Amino acid sequence: MAHTDHSKQTDTDRTRRRRLRREVPSTVGLLADERDFTAMRRYDTFDFDDHATYLRQIDALLRSLTAQGVHTTVALFDPDEYAEFCAAGGHDPDTTASRSRYTATIPATGAAVAYTGQPLDTLVPQLINTAVRRATWEYVTALLADLGACADCGQDIGRAAFDRASRLLFTLLEAAGPGIHHIVCSIPADDEQLLASLQANRSDPADLDTFAAVDPTEGAEFVSVLAAGIALERPGGVVLRTTAPGTPDRLHGWRLLHGDLVPLTEAEVFSAYCTDADTGEPLSPESGVEYRAGFDLGPDPTDHHH
Repeated sequence: MAHTDHSKQTDTDRTRRRRLRREVPSTVGLLADERDFTAMRRYDTFDFDDHATYLRQIDALLRSLTAQGVHTTVALFDPDEYAEFCAAGGHDPDTTASRSRYTATIPATGAAVAYTGQPLDTLVPQLINTAVRRATWEYVTALLADLGACADCGQDIGRAAFDRASRLLFTLLEAAGPGIHHIVCSIPADDEQLLASLQANRSDPADLDTFAAVDPTEGAEFVSVLAAGIALERPGGVVLRTTAPGTPDRLHGWRLLHGDLVPLTEAEVFSAYCTDADTGEPLSPESGVEYRAGFDLGPDPTDHHH
């Protein structure tokens, strides 16, 4: 009888541990490309020879964790940052324990996305896009912070540009009216092209809170990139695509000039969308899409941009 009671207790303990396991989140580090995978092969304890096989194993692991009810985050594993992490902390990089320790830190400082069952050919681009957005955000915020004060009026140039960009986005969304709006801002910088995009759902015309329609993180990233263009006086651009029920998608465009968004003509919008950016060759226009001039956003009421 005592043996039976002991067995029951053991089964109960196992059940409780399984339940607890479901409440412990998991982070899986992912080597997204062949170059990063090859870099990790220099460690003897990294037991993979082929990237495709590695990705299949990662996919199986993610599915297994989900089947157990475990919430899983997938983090972009960077071999260079891992080596720096180990050097700074005195960890041996050629151990599974060190890789696990590093992986646990990535979501706080690097690119990570929640795993919701998406296939790897969806998950990997999500991760890379997140990494690019984070790098852009860090670059732009540092750039704006380093601009200092205006010699003439004493205003913080970065803050003034950010405020100006915020007002421009608000005005743009207000003028765009109802619909689902996808907006992209492109600014040439010294080393790269800065890109930011956001989606604003203003399907309900009665919704007067324009910024409530925008994801706060996307909004901050978009405004920061636009602010960089304003502060540096770079010749960037903004394009808007509006989707609404029962009507073709509408495409509008503006160029950034002296802190203002100047409307493009219908022909300029058509040319921008229907020209290959790399080759300059013409592209076929999308069917069911209307190419329209940008609309006038009016003057800035504060007129304090630089």
